[in-house]
Amino acid sequence: MTIYITDRIPTRDQCEELMAKHSMLPNIVEHSFQVMRVSLAITDNLKDSVSVNRDLVIAAALLHDITKTRSLKTKERHAASGGVLLRDLGYERVAGIVEQHVTLLNLNLEGRLEEMEIVYYADKRVMHDKIVTIDDRVDDLIRRYANGEEILRSRILKNKEQALAVERKIAGFMKIDIQDALKMLPVQPGQKVLAQCVE
Repeated sequence: MTIYITDRIPTRDQCEELMAKHSMLPNIVEHSFQVMRVSLAITDNLKDSVSVNRDLVIAAALLHDITKTRSLKTKERHAASGGVLLRDLGYERVAGIVEQHVTLLNLNLEGRLEEMEIVYYADKRVMHDKIVTIDDRVDDLIRRYANGEEILRSRILKNKEQALAVERKIAGFMKIDIQDALKMLPVQPGQKVLAQCVE
């Protein structure tokens, strides 16, 4: 009897192969790697009693924008289409995180720390390939996407409140301050100097 595994977690090499296969633009690839670094700065500094799947965090961070490049032409919602793509490949849990990296739909501020909250928050701290404050990231999103549209601006600001709430939740599970964890990240070869992440 053959058992088919429908919820696998891709390795880092498999993630990189998928990124290449889907022709992700270099700046989106670099953004994704930086989101992974921020995610790991959090994951690797959690209290010993906190349990998250590190491999799941890595894969979801690397693949969160897997369909972003094509969405620039198709105007599709890349979180949704990325989830569909990854679910079709058998990466069910990764897909669930990718689908919620823009806005968390099932946020439980009183519950256990979830991998999706770490990736969601890390994405909000990375503007292009630089670590920034949530305020700086939100200002950039409003400049680039709201373009005078009050409904979209309001949605971005509402998401900022969610990001700050997630930041407070994550802080309660960490053994060191989030900002200190981010300051310890090494600058990667060929990477620009990181923006100040002091809030």
